[in-house]
Amino acid sequence: LPLLLKATLLRLASGSYRPFYNGFYYNHIMNDNGNGKDKVDYFNGAKLVVETPKDPVYSYNGANVTLPCHYRYEPDMEPKRRIRIKWSKLRDDYTKEQDVMVAIGKTYMAFGDFKGRAHLRQAGRHEASLVISDVRLKDDGKYRCEVIEGLEDESDVVELRLRGIVFPYQTPRGQYRLNFHEAEQVCQDQGAILANFNQLFQAWSEGLDWCNAGWLADGTVQYPIRLPRKPCGGVHLAPGIRSYGPRHRHLHRFDAFCFSSALKGEVFYLDRPAGMTLEEAKQSCQDAGAEIARVGQLYSAWKFLGLDRCSAGWLADGSVRYPIVTPRANCGPAEPGVRSFGFPSKGRFGVFCYKER
Repeated sequence: LPLLLKATLLRLASGSYRPFYNGFYYNHIMNDNGNGKDKVDYFNGAKLVVETPKDPVYSYNGANVTLPCHYRYEPDMEPKRRIRIKWSKLRDDYTKEQDVMVAIGKTYMAFGDFKGRAHLRQAGRHEASLVISDVRLKDDGKYRCEVIEGLEDESDVVELRLRGIVFPYQTPRGQYRLNFHEAEQVCQDQGAILANFNQLFQAWSEGLDWCNAGWLADGTVQYPIRLPRKPCGGVHLAPGIRSYGPRHRHLHRFDAFCFSSALKGEVFYLDRPAGMTLEEAKQSCQDAGAEIARVGQLYSAWKFLGLDRCSAGWLADGSVRYPIVTPRANCGPAEPGVRSFGFPSKGRFGVFCYKER
């Protein structure tokens, strides 16, 4: 061991060694006296600029959408190396970004749920726009467009927003029965996803007023109030979104705010003179080449297709509801909305069915 240590010290003293190799040699860049044999990317003197729209890009479920992204150099020049483009999706809870796609030249690879749905549009000079086909509810959010050339690496963010509707949801067991993961599942069961804050805020600005707290996609618990009142934070608080902040995702229990977008199919109503039980209702939809509608589908049909029916009908979760666009006598309150009879254990009603186009 002493001989080995002595030999090492002599080698260090001689200066005839390379620094520890960690993937890059920095000696030339740091103006050291290198021997010039290592290939190093120098800054070319031009500034790389990446630009995306400052306003959100709007789309809806099932559509195709393009997220614009362009890059340029100041002063203007052509890149000397192959450009690498990376798209990623920012998460609501600010954890690690989700990889969407990477591309070098005409070669690209999409990842996860974006496989087969994401590709680049490079119709113009210095374009790196992302095209997403068959948009899904969970595609809503912020995306980073990153352009890499040698040592240059610049990015910008664009937001994709889906046009949709937020609705509060309770289970048949009653109020405040869902932890975060159960809330995620019940929204999926109703053809929806947990809403994010922007979606809840948009719904509040359009008139949503709900005094029960519910989970959002980032793990916070909030609720929208248009008319301040004592049980909903007090009469002296201004209208707005009340927040409990982040809650424990396993231990704490609340309701859920779900988000649904436009439909690929249609919702229609079936009835019999004597009404139907829930099981008879499911069978009637199947006989019509459809399936019993989910809550999110009924809300979407009301919001986007103008479904207006003053007749109560079964839905897939065992609830009975009906959508009203034009309020009128004997059809509930004076405001448009989806009325609910709750989860009757027995009774005979019509049914709302959903059929893909």
